Amino acid sequence: QAHAKINLSLDVLHKRRDGYHHLCMIMQEISLHDEVHLKLIPEPGIRLTTNAGFLPVDEGNIAWKAAEKLARGAGVSLERQGVAIHIDKQIPVAAGLAGGSADAAAVLKGLNALWRLGLSLEELQLISLPLGADIPYCLMGGTALAEGIGERLTPLTLAKPFWVVLVKPPVSVSTREVYEALNINAIEERPDTLALITALAQSDSAAMAAAMANVLETVTVPLVPEIGQLKRRLLAFNATASLMSGSGPTVFGLFKDQEKARSAGEKLKRLYREVHVVHTLRR
Repeated sequence: QAHAKINLSLDVLHKRRDGYHHLCMIMQEISLHDEVHLKLIPEPGIRLTTNAGFLPVDEGNIAWKAAEKLARGAGVSLERQGVAIHIDKQIPVAAGLAGGSADAAAVLKGLNALWRLGLSLEELQLISLPLGADIPYCLMGGTALAEGIGERLTPLTLAKPFWVVLVKPPVSVSTREVYEALNINAIEERPDTLALITALAQSDSAAMAAAMANVLETVTVPLVPEIGQLKRRLLAFNATASLMSGSGPTVFGLFKDQEKARSAGEKLKRLYREVHVVHTLRR
C-alpha cells in the first residue's frame, strides 16, 4: 500500500541558492492509498502497468525511475531479470497528496525485499531524495516534521487519530509553478509549528486549528478561489480545522467524530466527484 499524505502545516522560510525552497512543515500519513504490485519476471527491463490511462508507463513515471535507480545503486542487473510493476491508482494526481512519491516509496520498499538487498530505511531515503523531496517522508510515514527540502525528518506524536474529509476540485495545480509564483516577503500568516507539535501531542483540537497554516495558499487560492470556499464549507460542516494540502488544490477537513466526517463527505459528494472520507495513520 502506498499511502497519501496531507500537510498539517506548510511554511516556506527562504529560497536556497540551488533554486529549491527551505521548508518547515508537518506531514501526516492517511489511509487513502494506491496499491503497488511488484513481481520479478524473466523478461529484461521494467514493465509498468496501471489502471489509470493518463499515467505514463515508462521512465516518465517516478515509480519506474525509483526501480531503475535502486537497481543501478544496488548493482542489480535488469537485463538478467526484469520487474513488473502494476499501480492501482486511487490517490488523486496533481493534488498535493504525494501520490507519485508514495508509489515510488512503495516500489523502493518492495524491491528492497524482493531483491533481498537488506537496505535500511535511511539508506532507501538517501537513494530516493534525488527523485523527489516527498519520497523520504513517504518511506517513513506517520506524523513528522519535515525541514530542508523535506529530507530532514523528525517523527512526531499524534495522540489521537482524526477522520479526514478530502475534496479535490476538478483542476490540477503545478507544484513548480506555485513555488515559482510564491512571494515569501508578502506572506502574512504562517503556521506556529512549535504550538502545533504540542497540540498534536496533547490532542488539543482548538490549539491545532489556531496553529495550522499553509503559506502556499497565498498563491493557489487566487488561482482556484474554490479552495477558500471549500475550507469555509468544511468548517461549516463541523470540521475542527481545514487547510489546503501541499501546493493544492486538494482541501481537507479534520474531524474528531466519524459520523460527522461521513455526513460532511456525503454532502460534498453531491457537489464534487473526488471526495474521500479517510483517517490518519500512526507508525
